[in-house]
Amino acid sequence: MTSLPALHRARAGDAVRAENPLRAGTVAFYPGSFDPLTIGHVNIVERGLRVFDRVVMALAHNVNKQAMFTLEERRDHIREVFAHDARVSVTVFEGLLVEAAVAHGATAVLRGLRGVADFEYEFQMSTMNHLLAPELETVFMMTEKGHFFVSSQLVREVASLGGDVALLVPAPVLAALAARLRK
Repeated sequence: MTSLPALHRARAGDAVRAENPLRAGTVAFYPGSFDPLTIGHVNIVERGLRVFDRVVMALAHNVNKQAMFTLEERRDHIREVFAHDARVSVTVFEGLLVEAAVAHGATAVLRGLRGVADFEYEFQMSTMNHLLAPELETVFMMTEKGHFFVSSQLVREVASLGGDVALLVPAPVLAALAARLRK
């Protein structure tokens, strides 16, 4: 049984966490289109870093979605937003998510849930991923209440109609949106 002082120390920060050999080097693979990157995505990454040592943001090439930004532009946005934190990296992948996650040394797939509608789809994906790679866990994080309504699709729509999305995206993404919509 863990003592109360030990629990308190474990919450103190990264220095104590790094001493735990069971947690050393844990990697979460956070896939998505991130078109554009929103404050909800950023929040999931920041919270994921409380659980994992590193988060790999994985840009999925989705032929079923009409992208506003190219994969390279989205990769650059992510790099700029997280430039201050070496624990966050970005990759682009095609094919099976589980294969890409395992190739990056991930022990878990990190997913954000905004509501019940997200859960049904994510549950199906998580079940299939577990069938394909049982060693890879899926970790769901509920979106914080201030972000549950934010989606990339909604941001694109509001921005394209001239609405203010400054509170919904990081500053570099806001600048990229403005430049894209001026064209």
